[in-house]
Amino acid sequence: MTAVAPGPGTLELLLADATELLPTLAPGLPELAAGSAPRPARTPRSVDTLTRDMPDADPNDLALQRWSVIAPEGPAGDEALEAITPLLRLREAEQGAKVEPYRVRPGMGVAEAARWKADVLRDERVPEEEIPRYLLLLGDLDEVSAELQHVLANGAFVGRLHVAGPDGRPDPGGYAAYAEKAVRWAREPTGHGQPDALFFAADDRTGATRLGRHLLIEPCVTMARKPGRRPFPAANIVDIPGVDTADDFLRAGSAAGPSVLLSVSHGLGRPRRGWASVGHQRALQGALLVGAHGSSAPLLTAEMMQSTPFLPGGLWFCLACFGAGTPMESAFYSWLSLLAREGAYASRVQRVLESLPQGGERPFLAALPQAALRNPQGPLAVIGHLDLAWTHAFTDPSRSTQSRASRIFSSIQAMARGSRAGVALDALMRSYREVNDELLSGYHAEEDARAWNRPSPVDPVQRSSAFMLRNDLRGYVLLGDPAARLPLKGSKASCSGSAAGECGPDASVAP
Repeated sequence: MTAVAPGPGTLELLLADATELLPTLAPGLPELAAGSAPRPARTPRSVDTLTRDMPDADPNDLALQRWSVIAPEGPAGDEALEAITPLLRLREAEQGAKVEPYRVRPGMGVAEAARWKADVLRDERVPEEEIPRYLLLLGDLDEVSAELQHVLANGAFVGRLHVAGPDGRPDPGGYAAYAEKAVRWAREPTGHGQPDALFFAADDRTGATRLGRHLLIEPCVTMARKPGRRPFPAANIVDIPGVDTADDFLRAGSAAGPSVLLSVSHGLGRPRRGWASVGHQRALQGALLVGAHGSSAPLLTAEMMQSTPFLPGGLWFCLACFGAGTPMESAFYSWLSLLAREGAYASRVQRVLESLPQGGERPFLAALPQAALRNPQGPLAVIGHLDLAWTHAFTDPSRSTQSRASRIFSSIQAMARGSRAGVALDALMRSYREVNDELLSGYHAEEDARAWNRPSPVDPVQRSSAFMLRNDLRGYVLLGDPAARLPLKGSKASCSGSAAGECGPDASVAP
């Protein structure tokens, strides 16, 4: 395949065919294609509005912010809660208060999730200082819905833990393995005062990853190395060169010290002839194409991640299609369907549509991050995409050749400075809320102009591009405990009170 340089005004997609290992959408779409993006569906005002309490409190202080867990109703939720008991005890000790788990029914839509947030989580009878702002969801997307995760993420620091066995059913042993890892690193941090910062873009000679290198990885490395009043706190800043195989990629992230990693690569989607089975899809969808073009082994799968040391005690920002999982419905379906109906870029768009969730299919988390979280020598948390991942997240809405790498770099900075993983994701979600507010303001201005019989003040192409950015940013989720942080020197778990139990024999106790 000939190397493809990203052209001016190109929308690139980080999705590859699971059999051919080639881009599903090549050579991308013209930026003008975003002009067909429809208006988003109306949602309750509280869904996309920041509602966090106590904004003056340290966001990393569990004694102030509180931590809890949300599990599905029924036996599966009971087993998951039992499996992570050591993690519950640790968080109780850190916050000085008992953890009271919440239980929810599966399949919550946006409206029901918003009501649950208002009526249960933010019950007026509960004092403000006791409402948990760190929330760990337990279960796959059909057990605790993605809609609930999104609704909660605009008022709390939210993560999700789910580990399935070979049969696809929840594996309590996997939950327990993650809990043990999280507790171990919290109680026994490393002697490192600063992490390594790793930056990687796959060398597969496609427009999407070349754009990722030029407009995300290289600007992030430049910002990390730039001196300033508050320099980037990394022991080593490593721009990982293009690797040949997935084994090379794993070795690049196997250092014993704590690390943060930003990676850009294609995630696997539907093969041209379809998946052989549901099990085949669950094993491979979202696996990463990290090796060089033409390599004999470029694919990183869950099977390879099970026990290989990779980012031990670290944090991973993984930018790839379906890198975190596959939702029930794609936020981009209506736009792509409209392009297909209009005959625009028909063959390219149709291939992408075929990779999207179909009606009646069960949503699921990707196998690769599940394996990474279960791995005792794997990362503590992964930020990934729960849908199609475009290059919108690090480019300007109206000029796709203009870098906006700072959106994602803000999350990497928060990780490296020792903030908890939920705080790091929220750094990115600020950009989501900004563009969402911009869209809402535009629609209100358009409605006012219509009421007064005036021309619309909104540029429809710019608005559509902003809508695409909004949907792209909305897809990022955190897998793992949102209270997890790099095990740096001085980060040892501390007890905030004795009533909730003990942190452990070696834990320090805050006065």
